[in-house]
Amino acid sequence: MKKTRKLRSQKVGMAPGALVHLGERRTARPDITLFEFDAGSLLEKRFQSIAESRGYGRGKGTLWLNVHGLHEPEVMAEIGRRFNLHPLVLEDILNTDQRPKVDDYGDYLYIVARFFEYDTASATISSDQVSIVLGDDFVLTFQERPTGTFDPLRDRLRGDKGQIRRLGADYLAYSLLDTLVDRYFTILEQLTERTEAIEDLLLLKTTPALLKEIHDIKRETLVMRRAVWPLREVVNSLTRADQRFFKPATQPYLRDVYDHTVHVIESLEGIRDLIAGMLDIYLSGISNRVNMEVRILAVITTLFMPAALIAGIFGMNFRHMPLIEDNEGFFIALSMMGTIALVMGTVFWRRRWLG
Repeated sequence: MKKTRKLRSQKVGMAPGALVHLGERRTARPDITLFEFDAGSLLEKRFQSIAESRGYGRGKGTLWLNVHGLHEPEVMAEIGRRFNLHPLVLEDILNTDQRPKVDDYGDYLYIVARFFEYDTASATISSDQVSIVLGDDFVLTFQERPTGTFDPLRDRLRGDKGQIRRLGADYLAYSLLDTLVDRYFTILEQLTERTEAIEDLLLLKTTPALLKEIHDIKRETLVMRRAVWPLREVVNSLTRADQRFFKPATQPYLRDVYDHTVHVIESLEGIRDLIAGMLDIYLSGISNRVNMEVRILAVITTLFMPAALIAGIFGMNFRHMPLIEDNEGFFIALSMMGTIALVMGTVFWRRRWLG
């Protein structure tokens, strides 16, 4: 399916809260999945349309509603009516270039994070916005496309593994954030391996292709850094004592996510320092190569200077000069030039000035 992207400039002049999708259409139609669970039961449903979901009657368990595909604003409007979401929340969900943040709307929290995926074929990183709405007994998640990121959580719910069914909506929201942050470590490992491989090649030879690789990694690292830095502040704000949506039992898990986020930032800083070092190596390699070429040209010029001097001397217009009348004078002059050049070349070679 062809991807089309709407730009933020298309919203200029519209009223706040206008529902316009800004991003890429990555699914043919929205896909809505629902999990309703408690300690002893689990209900899983999939809706192909918002009209199909209207016949569902909610039970008393914790609800997790996930939406893949944000290009139909009427779907978002219906979900907003059912969960009493503020129009600005719906607007931010559809504007898929938001920076990570957390907003408290009284009855629920709106959290923005980012998902990263590394494409080994093209050696590039892609990014998607993940919107999370946390209420007292429900969690809503919104993504432009299925990424498979949260499939392990769904499997844990289906298999009743761990504490996810027992600890409620706040623990589910923590698990979502933890899954995203754990994903960052996978990206970091691939970035680090790629960076170290380029560094090894740089020590052998500097080429323009390697410089492009360095700049690509630098740009991708910067993109991740811009997402992880504000996410650290988001998680830190969620761990505060005045945060009522996360129970005291869940707070230690959030602090663990915060520690992981700090670790990711430190690793990104390490990659950035490594990239700066590689740029220095590249520039040093180019400088050394230029110096080598200049030195070789200087040696060649020096080798020909005695020949030019001898030719200049014998080219002066004096009546009486040595070897002028000698039949072997030309060959003697050539021999002098060759001998001096050979001696100088030998000296340069012994001093390793020839490369």
